Amino acid sequence: MPHPISTLGAVHTAISVLPLAAGLYSFVRYRAIEPARRSGQLYLVSMLLSVLTAFGLSSTGGFNAGHALGILALLVIGGSLLIRQLPLFPRLVPYLSQFGFSFSFFLLLVPAIGETLTRLPVAHPLATGPESPLVRGTLLAWLAIFVVGSALQMWWLRSQRKR
Repeated sequence: MPHPISTLGAVHTAISVLPLAAGLYSFVRYRAIEPARRSGQLYLVSMLLSVLTAFGLSSTGGFNAGHALGILALLVIGGSLLIRQLPLFPRLVPYLSQFGFSFSFFLLLVPAIGETLTRLPVAHPLATGPESPLVRGTLLAWLAIFVVGSALQMWWLRSQRKR
């Protein structure tokens, strides 16, 4: 049986593990993705590379939802970086910036969840497609984790500001 992933797909997958690992490390260690830290810089660069390599991949043969989510993630990251430079709402900047970085991390995993569940295990994937109840349920759980995690992160940021 031929391997179900192309060379570009394997490269993209390997690159995409980097923002996942850097983001998780940042959340656990610092409770935030901070661009001034090495893990934050790795997250930003590898996220850009992950999105760029995704454009050579498409199960539908053209532009797809995963590509759109990648573009959205890059726009959100750009906004999160830009808002730090524009002190329009100085008290909200830390919250808006970190929410944006967290949202980009959320977006990183949306297509990854669908792709993983519909490709693994190779001999008998767990899900048949994006409409599968397992994919939908996992995405719903991921959304719940994001909402709760973002609320906790905002609470933590606020407690840090009070100190």
